[in-house]
Amino acid sequence: MSAVFPTVREVLALGPVRHGAPRTVAGDAGLDRPVRWVHVAEVPDIATLLGGGELVLTTGIGLPGDDAGLRAFIGDLADVGVSGLVVELGRRYVSGVPRVMVAAAERRGLPLVELRRATPFVRITEAVHALIVDAQLTELRATEEIHQRFNDLSVEGADAAEVIRQAAELSGCPVVLENLSRQVLGYDPAGESAERLLDGWEQHSRRIRPAGRTAYDPDSGWLVTVVGARGQDWGRLLLRWPASGDVPSAQSSEPAAGPPTRLTILIERAASTLALGRLIRRDAEGLERQIHRTLLTALLDHSRPVDEVALRAKALGVVLDRRHLVGVMVRHRAEDPAGESGPEAAQARLRDLSEAVGQALREAKLTALTSAVDDNSVGVLLALTDPAAEDRALSAFAGALRRVRLDAGTGRASSGGDVPRSAVAIDPSPAPVGVDVPRGGGPGAVIVAAGSGVGTPREARRSLVEARQIAEAARRDPRDLPIFRLPHVGLAGLLHLLRDEPRLQTFVERELGALLEYDARHPRERLLDTLRTYLEQGRNKSAGAAAAHLSRPAFYERLARIARILDVDLDSVEASLSLHVALLALEAVRAP
Repeated sequence: MSAVFPTVREVLALGPVRHGAPRTVAGDAGLDRPVRWVHVAEVPDIATLLGGGELVLTTGIGLPGDDAGLRAFIGDLADVGVSGLVVELGRRYVSGVPRVMVAAAERRGLPLVELRRATPFVRITEAVHALIVDAQLTELRATEEIHQRFNDLSVEGADAAEVIRQAAELSGCPVVLENLSRQVLGYDPAGESAERLLDGWEQHSRRIRPAGRTAYDPDSGWLVTVVGARGQDWGRLLLRWPASGDVPSAQSSEPAAGPPTRLTILIERAASTLALGRLIRRDAEGLERQIHRTLLTALLDHSRPVDEVALRAKALGVVLDRRHLVGVMVRHRAEDPAGESGPEAAQARLRDLSEAVGQALREAKLTALTSAVDDNSVGVLLALTDPAAEDRALSAFAGALRRVRLDAGTGRASSGGDVPRSAVAIDPSPAPVGVDVPRGGGPGAVIVAAGSGVGTPREARRSLVEARQIAEAARRDPRDLPIFRLPHVGLAGLLHLLRDEPRLQTFVERELGALLEYDARHPRERLLDTLRTYLEQGRNKSAGAAAAHLSRPAFYERLARIARILDVDLDSVEASLSLHVALLALEAVRAP
């Protein structure tokens, strides 16, 4: 029940109730139950007319006269979920309510209160109902503020950190954003200890199982909603209620009070703003560059029909039909150091790279769509008339890009002066096309990655996505290559690149989720490490036992337990291969 309602304890503190000299004779543990309404009743079968959450007022004149009837009356009220029972003494009961009522109420945890002085019930109902209406009005105003705040954030294009901060500020509760693999993408502890909040987060998160897309898990005390748009979920947003983290234990008979409705609205609006922010990217480039970006983004995100993209590209002078198309991604090898130059400098850095790519395409006399496609990468879709010219065109582009960036940077790599951030640390002399030129690993070093060539605009996305994957994976590759292609990147590198892809995270959960949940409940057993050792030893059980420093019987028993948990045959090559890939993907997801 929503926390917008007053509790029994708060009702007992109201003036009209205190006038009746209230005394709680049973059910002290239930005094924090919310009161949804106040109902006056003088008939024994009133429970059939109630819906739960009511505070029942009675003089007792119509209650049963026998002990069994009184026990049944109390039991019926408890079964329907009333918040409490208030009995005015004097008309039916003079010195106090019968002991059998007290015992029955205590046994069921139902607050039972005596009013030792005559009190007009209408004053109590008026006071409580006024309190409820006032609280609901406050809730409504808070809800309006939530809608306005997140509308403003959506219009302003606020980043995820700001959305999370606002959610924590409006709720006064810790808020966490995680991906599908339970890795934290952002958080705000709302003044609490961040270390305590995030300690063992993955294991803790796996125990949070709400029953619905947006729901409250009373066992853990977290309100959870799924984050995603256009049918593609990519994370969860979690808000802890109560903020203190104190939730009823499994042994407690008292149900956990759910969060107020406004917090459900808040977390859903925050999730919508996060999803919208992931879709929207503001661009301050010229109109032509904006169109280039729109078309490349449309190919990557399927946001426009491919035929429309090809038509608009042709209008720009870039013919995609009946062309050999090659996706290329260019990005800096090193991220811009956080906090060192700020977002404006990072944008300028990306803009300089985008301009250099455009100039290199012109120098190499290549036709292409090109634009920054995210905060780190410049995308290129080469349109070649001859498929046999692919390698030559890529080499010409890479060589031209290095010369352009060197000329724009220092003009002389050996001048001894300060090297601008946009400069590439390479030999200033023009290199023969296709020759590998050392690039160094400074902040100006760039990676050029190319996907496989395709024959139609409908396949262009595959080449662009492949190029993006290769560029990301190549950042972990120590080699200096003029162009990175798919054969240069191993499986681990590709999985590292795909670590933010929801489908990969879903694959990991499908393959290993049961074992991860088991380890979360039994952290000392570490069965995931046992599985990793077994697979890394080529499924050689004897070698695996030795590597794990376990006796063979103990190691074999662990493998049998893993097989039961995952419902797989570990002697199957295909099943073991799938698990091994899932383990590599899990490591990629967990990597910083």
